[in-house]
Amino acid sequence: MMSTTTPRRKKPAATAVIALSALMAGITAADTAFAQQASRRASAAQGPIINRVVIEGNKRVERALIEGDLQLRARAPYNQAAVDADVQRILEVYRRSGRGLAQVTPRVVDLPNGRVDVVYTIVEGDKTGVREIRFVGNSQISSSRLRGIMTTTETNFLSFLKTSDVYDPDRIANDLELIRRYYLKNGYADFRIVSSDVTFDPNGGGYIVTIAVEEGPQYRIGSVNVDSRIPEVTAESVSGAISTSAGAVYNANLVERTLQDITTNVARRGYAFAQVRPVGTRDPATQTVSLAYIIEEGPRVYIERLNVRGNSRTRDYVIRREFDLGEGDAYNKVLIDRAERRLNNLGYFKRVRISNEPGSAPDRVVVNVDVEDQSTGAFSVSGGYSTADGFIGEVAVSESNFLGRGQFVRLAGQLGERTNGVDFSFTEPYFLGYRMSAGIDLFSKFSDQTKYSRYENRVTGGQLRLGLPFTEEFTLTLRYSLFQQDLKIPNTYKQPYNDCSAPLPGYTQLNADGTPNRFFCEGNGEASLAIKESQGKTLTSLAGLTFNYNTLDNVKDPRNGFYAEVKTDFAGLGGDSRYFRATGDARYYYELMEDIVGIARVQGGHIIGLGNNNSGIGNGGDLRIVDHFFMGPSLVRGFATNGIGPRDISSLDTNANAIGGTTYFGGTLEVQFPIFGLPRDLGLKGAVFADAGTLFGYKGPTSFDVGGGSILDPINGCTQNPNVPQNCISVLDSKKLRSSVGASILWSSPLGPIRFDYAFALSKEEGILAANGARIGGDRTQAFRFSGGTRF
Repeated sequence: MMSTTTPRRKKPAATAVIALSALMAGITAADTAFAQQASRRASAAQGPIINRVVIEGNKRVERALIEGDLQLRARAPYNQAAVDADVQRILEVYRRSGRGLAQVTPRVVDLPNGRVDVVYTIVEGDKTGVREIRFVGNSQISSSRLRGIMTTTETNFLSFLKTSDVYDPDRIANDLELIRRYYLKNGYADFRIVSSDVTFDPNGGGYIVTIAVEEGPQYRIGSVNVDSRIPEVTAESVSGAISTSAGAVYNANLVERTLQDITTNVARRGYAFAQVRPVGTRDPATQTVSLAYIIEEGPRVYIERLNVRGNSRTRDYVIRREFDLGEGDAYNKVLIDRAERRLNNLGYFKRVRISNEPGSAPDRVVVNVDVEDQSTGAFSVSGGYSTADGFIGEVAVSESNFLGRGQFVRLAGQLGERTNGVDFSFTEPYFLGYRMSAGIDLFSKFSDQTKYSRYENRVTGGQLRLGLPFTEEFTLTLRYSLFQQDLKIPNTYKQPYNDCSAPLPGYTQLNADGTPNRFFCEGNGEASLAIKESQGKTLTSLAGLTFNYNTLDNVKDPRNGFYAEVKTDFAGLGGDSRYFRATGDARYYYELMEDIVGIARVQGGHIIGLGNNNSGIGNGGDLRIVDHFFMGPSLVRGFATNGIGPRDISSLDTNANAIGGTTYFGGTLEVQFPIFGLPRDLGLKGAVFADAGTLFGYKGPTSFDVGGGSILDPINGCTQNPNVPQNCISVLDSKKLRSSVGASILWSSPLGPIRFDYAFALSKEEGILAANGARIGGDRTQAFRFSGGTRF
């Protein structure tokens, strides 16, 4: 029997599944290929994707500053136009940094998977600054004066120490505003800036800034009137707020101040919406401006919101507190403008801009305050030399916007030939939320006075301050100080200034009875008995007031204005010292001719002892020697430190034993002028001066308990036994007026202020004629004086 095998057939369903799978696989592969092909076509169309953007070659400019201006970013499509634009942006960053000759070369590094790196290679080149600043059209104000007003300076041999010669469009724009305000301040009401043009000179390696101006005539004020359209506010009631006066040179700054003061005055009367605007009628024929201040009710517009934007570091409340109005208050343009000036004057911001936009209702406005923070910290290493303190160095760290709170902090240490110390200062400009400053100072300072008075002194203590600004010009400061003075007299073989009282073994010559030989111990230098009596530690608790009045046009380099400071101090709230002291210093500046400034100065002081300080015995001495005034070149140039005033003439060491006085006064006349042929921004000026002044009135003890013995009767004098150290002193206390004339060179250098004075004494105290024909107790002169500091 035969058998046959029949092949098994696939089931129709399984066959369909297999066929469908194959079909789908084919479609997927086709789609994938199509998608890849489409992707390649899209990539080819839009360019490769950027993997990263690399900056190389930058050493003078921080990478973050460059990257912040770039348009290309990682993971963005490559675009040649964007690369070219970024090259120009980088070049602009370098131009603003003073390197206009910088070169930027872009290149593309291909990477797998259609990605690329974009590399900008920078050749920074040398620094390029503002080579020249030109003015066109100015005839009344010289070009040199206008350059001095600007913060931008020309490149010179000091450029390696400064950055003000770097071309910066924002700085130039600010300088144009400074020039405009200067002209308006000085009566040129028609002034305008016609144009400003900046070109880069590749051959000269710098920028040329050309500013065209139209000055117009100088105007004076013809009349000043107040037109009040508010019945309850009369012209007489606001007359005290007017700073402008008929006949004076027109001054836009005083007009602004008048607007502010009248606005504040009227607002205090309950007219929150009152507006004050000036109207000036010019008369070119007489070159006068008739001013009228119009007071009227303004639109009832309220501040809906006050937005502070752009402050990454400074806290909002530091900005808001400069406004005399806030959210919900009546909007006032004058007070808004004042807040903007205050914010600019803080020094915390690169720029400040205040703008308005409509609020949620017609009577609402939104005020936007846009600021840009800038660095406010400083680390400085300073050094200098003065004829009083010798060489001295200082390291200081300061921050004027501490933690963004607007507080000032400073820590400094000094080390020098004859002085050293450390001090710390902290100031809160808005104490308890009010516009008054509070601060604390801590200090410890050592001074070596052996060259002048044979002693060393260290003062350690602190001070509390509270400043109350009553007006823009007048400030009252309350002070409380607690400090300890530790006076020591060196008595070593190198400085044997106390060996009459404490003989140095093997050095001090002795008489037959074992007492020190006076001619020897005083002949090698000996401190006065008044100084010896003040040895040790003295604690002073002192409360004081400072009255300050300032109308100077420029604090650093004044040309016009008045500055006065009066201090009163009362010591006796505990401690060892008891006295009342008053000092004053007033200076008046007036520009005699362009760049030639006359200065008149008067100063004076008086101190009164308030009972026995337990510092001296006999003679009712109630002032310690350290409480007296000591004067020299700070009062009359041409004299040495401690070179003026009462002296102990009972000692053979009369040249050094200044013992101070209780009363001083003096005056100075000085004329400062530029040195011909030197560029203004070099900072060199010359001066001639005449000084006169005096110091007198020693009120300390004159008889002392030496070694526990009895006190000599002062009537008998101090010359009973020339071989025995004395226990009383004779004082030459002359009221003679000292005077001098001289010349100076002043240098406001990038390294700090430096001054050279050469003075010739016209009158002085010659001293008395001793038996040996020598003069003792005379003033000590010093023709040359140098003082200065550096910052590097």
